Amino acid sequence: MRIIRVEHGGTSYYGILEDGLVFRLHQQPGHMEPILLSEAKVLPLVTPSKVVCVGLNYKAHAEELGYPLPNMPSFFLKPPSSIIGNGEPIVLPSGMGRIEHEAELAMVVGKVCRNLTPEEAEESLFGFTCANDVTAREVQKVDPLIGHCKSYDTFCPIGPWIETELEDINDLSIRCLVNGEVRQSANTEDMIFRPLDLLCFLSRVMTLMPGDVILTGTPPGISPIQADDVVQVSIEGIGTLSNPVEGPGPEEKILQ
Repeated sequence: MRIIRVEHGGTSYYGILEDGLVFRLHQQPGHMEPILLSEAKVLPLVTPSKVVCVGLNYKAHAEELGYPLPNMPSFFLKPPSSIIGNGEPIVLPSGMGRIEHEAELAMVVGKVCRNLTPEEAEESLFGFTCANDVTAREVQKVDPLIGHCKSYDTFCPIGPWIETELEDINDLSIRCLVNGEVRQSANTEDMIFRPLDLLCFLSRVMTLMPGDVILTGTPPGISPIQADDVVQVSIEGIGTLSNPVEGPGPEEKILQ
């Protein structure tokens, strides 16, 4: 089932996307008529309390960055203000140097989660989607606190919808294309820590709220993006997230 979030008639809501029609979730009796997707404004999928990002979860990615393999999941937070939806532009900040894509499988939390057991993990999720953990790589090199390089507005594209039914999340192909050229290509079976194990681990650290997003790490092949590029993240069984790239605004002298 594909879930999207739309605005129609002055109201925003979640709906099931099927054959170009949006069926509103939790409608009252007598108000079951779907709307055309073309008649609605598609909104970013979630408004989470937090976006939790797992780092170095593919061995080859850790190696390309020159980092040792983690013996437990490492993570950081991106602000909710960094989220954009499918088709919205990634806006490059001025003066930040090299900006890179990072294709990732994202999990969307479906209920309040705290100290989950493995048996509880799967039923605690709303679904899965594609994400791009856009990163200002040169900022990362000069700022030891990773939050800066990950936190710019538009640096967390998510979409195109939330898929609630996947056969095996531990065996999904994941790719990133820039202007049609494959830059990243891997499989979730290459993860060091599996998605549901990450969910349990994070729930022991913090309370996860409905709508929170967990990015599960990026495979090798990260590379720079620039103005007028189109970046696509495709995950088997989910679909393709596509975002154009826009150039920087007024010059900012942050990197010296």
